[in-house]
Amino acid sequence: MHNTIPITILIVLFVIIFDFINGFHDTATAVATSITTRALTPKAAILVCAVFNFMGAFTGTAVAKTVGENIVNYASASIPQWVILGVLISSIAWNLITWYFGIPSSSSHALIGALVGGGIAYKCSFDVVNWYNLFHSVIVWLFISPVIGFIAGYILMVILNWILRPFKVHVVNKIFLKLQVVAGAFMAFNHGGNDAQKSMGIITMALISGGFITTFEVPVWVIVICASAMALGTSIGGKKIIKTMGSGMAKLTPVNGFAAQTGAATVIFIATLFHAPVSTTHIISTTIMGVGASKRFKSVKWGVAKSIVWAWVLTIPITASLSALIIYIIKLII
Repeated sequence: MHNTIPITILIVLFVIIFDFINGFHDTATAVATSITTRALTPKAAILVCAVFNFMGAFTGTAVAKTVGENIVNYASASIPQWVILGVLISSIAWNLITWYFGIPSSSSHALIGALVGGGIAYKCSFDVVNWYNLFHSVIVWLFISPVIGFIAGYILMVILNWILRPFKVHVVNKIFLKLQVVAGAFMAFNHGGNDAQKSMGIITMALISGGFITTFEVPVWVIVICASAMALGTSIGGKKIIKTMGSGMAKLTPVNGFAAQTGAATVIFIATLFHAPVSTTHIISTTIMGVGASKRFKSVKWGVAKSIVWAWVLTIPITASLSALIIYIIKLII
């Protein structure tokens, strides 16, 4: 066990880096619409997001178990801890690339893709993956959660337009500028409740692999570390992605922002109840599209949306391939 302590510490450090990057990469999911509609200043919006991301991380660990044990069980497959390091390096690299180019891709699917690719590369077998769980907990939700998000945004906006029809625009804007703060906090809370758990799953996986614990129970200190790293990353923010999310896909008013954030947060909450590690970025993106399409389909900038969709589709195969390549290279060296 003494030999595993240094690499376990290294894994924890890399997970903190991943969580930090995930935080500033995904800040846009909660704050972009609030900033764009001027419901909050950038500093205030990011602070609200950081606080509620932190709080949300303490709401459960079922998603952590899905990521850390139910898709590729590294412990039972006798996969060493250095493979987990390769997985984290792949995930971090993809997050940085997409952040640099301002593409709102999924940190969640980057991590899962890397886990799958790393496990297959090390064992040289596809049997290491629990394909049933991967399909039902990840792939199905990869496709249905954005669709549900689009529908939720569209329907909620249609309902709000009908309810608010008798009121003057300036009155509606004044009310929903305040309500959007609440919606943004709700969004950030559910983002923390789903996204932070993925990192908890990786650390717990490493603890089991290293023999420090025997059952998949996330220690409290792991929850605190992951929640803190994500909150700190969130406080840094991701200006490029905020611009794409907030105004790159559709022109938003305060009521639009409220509908997008509330609809997306609800979908994420439902997915978390099903223990599904979904992409908050996917969901808020399509919810914004649904809100924009409720006015007219031409109001959505489908060219921007198309590039985002390609990032969604390619994330898992790219990170799986990158992770596999890294693992093969390390195997050759050692």
